[in-house]
Amino acid sequence: MLDVVGSILGTLAAFLAVLALVIVIHELGHFSVAKLFGVKIDRFSIGFGKTIWSRTDKSGVEWRLAALPLGGYVKFAGDLDVTGVPDREGLDALRNQIVAEQGPGAETAYYHFKPIWQRALIVLAGPVANFLLAITIFTIMALAVGETLMVKPRVGSVEAGSPAAVAGFQVGDLIVEADGRAIRRWQDLAQHVMMRADQPVAFEIERGDQTLNLTATPAGRDIRSEVDQSTVRIGYLGVGASRAAGDIVTHRYSLPEAVVEGVRQTGGVLDASVTYIGRIFSGRENGDQLSGPIGIARASGAIAGQAAESAESVGDAVGRVFLSLLYLSGLLSVAVGFFNLLPVPILDGGHLVFYAYEAVARRPLNAQIQEAGFRVGLALLVGLMLFATWNDLNKLNLFAFLGGTS
Repeated sequence: MLDVVGSILGTLAAFLAVLALVIVIHELGHFSVAKLFGVKIDRFSIGFGKTIWSRTDKSGVEWRLAALPLGGYVKFAGDLDVTGVPDREGLDALRNQIVAEQGPGAETAYYHFKPIWQRALIVLAGPVANFLLAITIFTIMALAVGETLMVKPRVGSVEAGSPAAVAGFQVGDLIVEADGRAIRRWQDLAQHVMMRADQPVAFEIERGDQTLNLTATPAGRDIRSEVDQSTVRIGYLGVGASRAAGDIVTHRYSLPEAVVEGVRQTGGVLDASVTYIGRIFSGRENGDQLSGPIGIARASGAIAGQAAESAESVGDAVGRVFLSLLYLSGLLSVAVGFFNLLPVPILDGGHLVFYAYEAVARRPLNAQIQEAGFRVGLALLVGLMLFATWNDLNKLNLFAFLGGTS
């Protein structure tokens, strides 16, 4: 019983640590750029609901820690509603109130009266902060692992009857590009192919002194995830990496190389996210790999547990767990940054859409239209969360268990 409780507490602690880092950085992105432009801020909150701790600094900002640590927000002075984008009548009323209470010119310190380009940058700063966090994390990981094996994208074997064999791949081919994107190592190839089951991929290869173009359609293959033991469907090409001495090199990253690697990995994760969402909308994926808080918590606990089990000492275990959760934070940070850029009202991307309209029309969108848009956006987010939670519970085999007890 104590082991079960300890496992649950460990999973919860790992999940909250990962989530808190990603959320704090996202909100600090909004906060920092707002401060840069002289915006008056009322509150910086991590979490929602009842206040656990709070402190007001010299500039009047209340720093708050709330009971439900599943999000956070920055509240700008003068916010009228959840949209954060009042219409013209609301802006006029707010301006008159500020001038009456604080005098002419005081309104220039309020978010809603800043130029559109400044407001857009403030909104954009949250997702950008997430991408920068991911780059930083992946850079640290590249430096921390020390020497690493770099496997060139050279074909060492071709499975008979596989998509690669049908496309004409041969042993010795060096894969240079996939869909116009440079392939510098075997991991780049695997990452590109795994998200493109049943989707034609254009390859550029070098065969001897020739440059050839081949098109292969990766087949779908079900594998079991090492993290949560769920089934994952990935693209399968049917080629193996060359194990020749010249194709496997040991490499230690310098700081500039590690930064480049951090950018490359962040771009790869972002590409995978965009591709997966696109495949859902095109009907190639059913969305069963989308995860909510339960899935993220389970993955956090599983990754931390695996890292601890492979350690040789307590100090080694702490280091491995830290690096593993740090890596997961990088992955989650990219996902959060991308998700917030979706053009859905209530998300950062939705605000940017409203600002684009305001820039073209030279006036904010009508309040009733904004309200309707945010209702739709909220409904979409709730529906997505319920769908992701359904996926998480299915991976736990909860419904099969309940069915078996009837």
